[in-house]
Amino acid sequence: MSNITPESIMSDLRYLQLLSRSFPTIADASTEIINLEAILNLPKGTEHFLTDIHGEYEAFQHVLKNASGAVKRKVNEIFGHTLRESEKKEICTLIYYPEEKLQLIKEREADLDDWYLITLNQLVKVCQNVSSKYTRSKVRKALPEEFSYIIQELLHESSVEPNKHAYINVIISTIISTKRADDFIIAMCNLIQRLTIDSLHIVGDIYDRGPGAHIIMDTLCDYHNFDIQWGNHDILWMGAASGNDACIANVIRMSMRYANLATLEDGYGINLLPLATFAMDMYADDPCTIFAPKMNFADGSYNEKTLRLITQMHKAITVIQFKLEAEIIDRRPDFGMQNRKLLDKIDFERGVFVYEGKEYPLRDTNFPTIDPADPYRLSDEEKELMDKIHASFMNSEKLKKHMRCLFTYGGMYLVCNSNLLYHASMPLNEDGSFKHVRIGKKEYWGKKLLCKTDQLIRTAYFDEDGTEEKSFALDYVWYMWCGPDAPSFDKDKMATFERYFIGDKELSKETKGYYYSLRNRADICERILAEFEVTGPHSHIINGHVPVKIIKGEKPIKADGKLLVIDGGFSKAYQPETGIAGYTLVYHSHGLQLVQHEPFQSSQKAIEEGQDIKSTTFVIEFNSQRMMVKDTDKGQELVTQIQDLKKLLVAYRTGFIKEKN
Repeated sequence: MSNITPESIMSDLRYLQLLSRSFPTIADASTEIINLEAILNLPKGTEHFLTDIHGEYEAFQHVLKNASGAVKRKVNEIFGHTLRESEKKEICTLIYYPEEKLQLIKEREADLDDWYLITLNQLVKVCQNVSSKYTRSKVRKALPEEFSYIIQELLHESSVEPNKHAYINVIISTIISTKRADDFIIAMCNLIQRLTIDSLHIVGDIYDRGPGAHIIMDTLCDYHNFDIQWGNHDILWMGAASGNDACIANVIRMSMRYANLATLEDGYGINLLPLATFAMDMYADDPCTIFAPKMNFADGSYNEKTLRLITQMHKAITVIQFKLEAEIIDRRPDFGMQNRKLLDKIDFERGVFVYEGKEYPLRDTNFPTIDPADPYRLSDEEKELMDKIHASFMNSEKLKKHMRCLFTYGGMYLVCNSNLLYHASMPLNEDGSFKHVRIGKKEYWGKKLLCKTDQLIRTAYFDEDGTEEKSFALDYVWYMWCGPDAPSFDKDKMATFERYFIGDKELSKETKGYYYSLRNRADICERILAEFEVTGPHSHIINGHVPVKIIKGEKPIKADGKLLVIDGGFSKAYQPETGIAGYTLVYHSHGLQLVQHEPFQSSQKAIEEGQDIKSTTFVIEFNSQRMMVKDTDKGQELVTQIQDLKKLLVAYRTGFIKEKN
């Protein structure tokens, strides 16, 4: 503390007086310094990275429960060759699904008390291991209230000492004799899951395609420590929840395309009856063939009648979407998206699409809701329909809750422990310099661009209705979904119209921005990292967004290990293209590991047959010395706090501040 001068105390006196309210005596300040110094020398907590979950809630929940194989690794470390493989598998399944597994065990186990005794002892060992890298205080906060005292006793008493061995056995025997064993096992298993992962990073795209985005959001809202870097699909839903009708139409169209209505109807209570009625009226005799949903990825099996209705609704909302998007394009010429207004390029009489001097036959020529003289005008029925759907989105309490969670714990990017996380892209020029993107009257690039778009997405949701700022922000949220210079998209176009209506594949090609080819270069990644002040040999960019097609020889580790793309196809819709079922990343005190997953069968099979997700682990970086808390961002914060507390101690001892009772 010799470097603390009276001048430095005087310059910080106001702050130190505020700090003295929390630590009113020399003893209080000293104790806190000792506590913080101790925390700095604990091993770094495990970080878990997931991306592009796309509503696949069963696989997501399983990966959370097994911590991408970390639980299995711990069980192997603890029990080694003292247990058979089948017994270790049984413990793992119990930790992942305690309630369900207990039911099966009770049906088959002859001597249940004996099984309880063995299992509780095994769970205590696993729990002791996973809790060892945390302070007692942190573990205590994670404990379930009703068993807090007992678990603390079991965790912190050594069973090696003869006296303590008997003590522990009595505790466990009493848990069994008082019929609390089931509840206690469930509490222990949940605690192990919680302590195995210290923090969870979701690098975008929770929504769309799969059946249970709302279930994933429910899980996240209750999770102990997490953050989200918004993906383009999340931003689309945020736009819909903010009241942008073009975003609402896109959200519904995606749900129809993949026959996944559960999130809209069951999750958020969106009333789709007006759309169904409208679609049945308008397309009564229309087979709507090209709008048949992708049934191999649907959230359930539908009968022929329901499928026919989904197909009609799909067509109805798609046409409405094109009209609503044209309104934004006309209202915001500065978006530079006039080339995405395509309905006026249809020759309705001849059933052809006329584009850049060439004619293309349309795959569907029935447009009862389009006036060829004014193709972008919503009919009165369409307006009324959108008013009803809009109200349904605005009044969904569950949707509001989930959006608040996305805003509170999310953002466009995150810098954490020398890693830069963002979902998709960093718009670049061909020479690798940052692309200057005009928003309103100013230009933004690099970090400033991500900060500005983050702010606009929040303005769209939170600002008062009727302001020009809110109106612009609402339109910009839609631009973030499909705009060429949007960091969440970064392609020349979103070829939705062409994919539906034109057979020529050349027209529906989407050209990616320069980022997607340049990110393979280490010097470009270094430039991006430097823009966000992320330095050091162990710094990385972590992306999702573009699935890594393993079957085509693509690799998730790029730019000499500077960039990690961990979208490997959580979404079933992508698995035929990628050949796997996603990547996850685990960053623990020993290093960084990439985990490649095979498709998840079901939680039912995991419970009944002990089927875990088959995963392959690749070590990206291995630390010769264990990383401690002092080596992390959190550690830097604690070092600053310690320095402030040392100043406070000097202030007490030199009489600048008086101790309080």
